[in-house]
Amino acid sequence: MVAPELTSKSATTPAKSPTWRESVAVYLQPRVLIVLFLGFSSGLPLALSGSTLQIWMREVGVDLGTIGLFALVGTPYTLKFLWAPLVDALHLPLFTAAFGRRRGWLVFAQMLLIGSIGLLALTDPARAPFMVALAALLVAATSSTQDIVVDAFRVESLPESEQAAGMAAYVAAYRIGMLVSTAGALVVVSAFESSGLPRPSSWMWGYIVMAGLVLIGTVTALLATEPAQSKQAEAATAADTAIVRVIHAASGAFSEFLTRKDALAALAFVVLFKFTDAFSGTMTAPFVIDLGFSKVDYAAIVKGVGLAATLAGGFAGGFLARRYSLATSLWISGVVQALANLSFSWLAITGVSQWALALAICAENFTSAIGTVIFVAYLSALCQNPLHTATQYALLTALAAVGRTYLSSGAGYVAKATGWPLFFMICVLVAIPSLVLLGWLQRRRHFDGLQMRV
Repeated sequence: MVAPELTSKSATTPAKSPTWRESVAVYLQPRVLIVLFLGFSSGLPLALSGSTLQIWMREVGVDLGTIGLFALVGTPYTLKFLWAPLVDALHLPLFTAAFGRRRGWLVFAQMLLIGSIGLLALTDPARAPFMVALAALLVAATSSTQDIVVDAFRVESLPESEQAAGMAAYVAAYRIGMLVSTAGALVVVSAFESSGLPRPSSWMWGYIVMAGLVLIGTVTALLATEPAQSKQAEAATAADTAIVRVIHAASGAFSEFLTRKDALAALAFVVLFKFTDAFSGTMTAPFVIDLGFSKVDYAAIVKGVGLAATLAGGFAGGFLARRYSLATSLWISGVVQALANLSFSWLAITGVSQWALALAICAENFTSAIGTVIFVAYLSALCQNPLHTATQYALLTALAAVGRTYLSSGAGYVAKATGWPLFFMICVLVAIPSLVLLGWLQRRRHFDGLQMRV
């Protein structure tokens, strides 16, 4: 079902650009703050079934082959679009009636997430790796379900003028959530060990603490209000059966988008816009180590300084989208994220220098974060109908992952054949197809109904 009155965005006459004070004030809007705390809740579980779990397993003596296989538990994050129509269409007993269509699913997913992290806490990686894998898979599945709901909630609850700011806040909080569940979790486990608890109990209580932190997102969901667009969609489909709603959500997400003008070109642009980042990012870690930097340098500069640059770039992207049209913001972010790769070419020529590495990492992470915020603002603008926001957004993000997962898989062969300085110059050139598409779409007036200005 696609009802014109449910369309959430329409072409409007662009207003004047906001002042810097207005650009800062948008981050203090209640809706943006809600999205910020939901971002923390979304970022928290990722490492608990990934890198943090791998450290736990290695500490208790699990072999590297088994640990490597645990990368497969992240599969739900790439396949979440398959059950996104259920999130769009199904009404949960008790939860939907008590909290609404989006908030009901959000609270439900978080309750399941707390339970699955608690279950993972009770497992023993040394004695029962299969049970660990099962619990970790449940964590990934419930976490990705939470992501589906949060993405739909963010798109539907924020007006166009707050979408980019909301995404910047979300990205920053997501990164902080990941930091808490990696470095923070290790600090908590170490503290329990220092207090005299044996290692298995320390890990168990460490994970229970992480499960408790999910309640930050639950409290946020309870304090939030149901998006008006979601209420309209729920009322419009009240007479339909659950099966009909699921079918409409799944089919509508495809048909509504594909019937738009220049839909295939837009989808190609979705695949290619972040390709320059993905192509270089695949080889960043081996480049840094190959150049002669230590693992300590990598941890402190690439992860530590890089995180700060990413957070700053995220908020800079929000400011950019507030002051310029979506098309202009895409041009600026697309060009700077491509040119930032030249800082690595310069580093390859400079050699081992901590300050040069910090400068290159800051340039790359800062511009990449700007590109991410603007790009996700664009994806959000494409999801125009609240009947299937969750499904459509999940499909678009899965499509965007094609460049990161598949197209960049040959980056190592290119780097081996060309050497590091030339490789990163090539990373700049791979951005050209996306910029050509951007210009073509702009001339075709693709962005006229997607402007995200105040």
